[in-house]
Amino acid sequence: MIGLLSLVVFLYAFSSHRNELRTVSEPNVKFVGENNLFITNETVSKLLIQNQEGLKNMPKETLDLNELEDALNSNPMIKSAEVYLTVNGTLHAEIKQKTPIARVNTNASYYIDDDGLFMPLSSNYSARVPLVTGYIEKNNLKNVYEVSQKIVNDEFLRTNVIEIHQALNQTIYLKLRQCQFKVQLGDVSNLDKKINNFKAFYQKNLKEKTLNNYRNVNLQFDNQVVCSKT
Repeated sequence: MIGLLSLVVFLYAFSSHRNELRTVSEPNVKFVGENNLFITNETVSKLLIQNQEGLKNMPKETLDLNELEDALNSNPMIKSAEVYLTVNGTLHAEIKQKTPIARVNTNASYYIDDDGLFMPLSSNYSARVPLVTGYIEKNNLKNVYEVSQKIVNDEFLRTNVIEIHQALNQTIYLKLRQCQFKVQLGDVSNLDKKINNFKAFYQKNLKEKTLNNYRNVNLQFDNQVVCSKT
């Protein structure tokens, strides 16, 4: 029994010592979810290396995984990151990128992501999302975010709306892909009702082939669509 116990202690100490001597290999980066790479594998690897000098061949026990995760999560392209080590010393990073739902195109250009937050443009990929124009403040995206979210989650709007314009008085307008008229939403109150009214108007006039007869479609009034003809 004493011999067996001594053998177990020896093997444990030997394996622990050997494990401590293992070094970190090149990071293995995996992107979770969408395949549109706004941030590349190489960029993520550089972020990891910059925040742990001499990352490759570094002893496993000296690696700070929390620090690496914080460095990745601070990148404005990344929504969340998980960093972990396998027993053999392979460093893994699982990255979930932000998802843009609109692109602000004013004096500054950037995306609004699906959490309503700022997301910079990427030199690697350009998302096909509605443009946002007009008077937009980076720290006050609530209204255009709410409209953008409605568009991305509605097949009819996603197909037809190409631009969201916010006037100085916060009035929201929509520009459609194949129609000349502007859609005046007003504010974002009763947004579902306004959209349903517009869908009914659009389908009726599409059937009658009269969509090109209008210059402005106003949805600000309850239970009605007020139009100006060309």
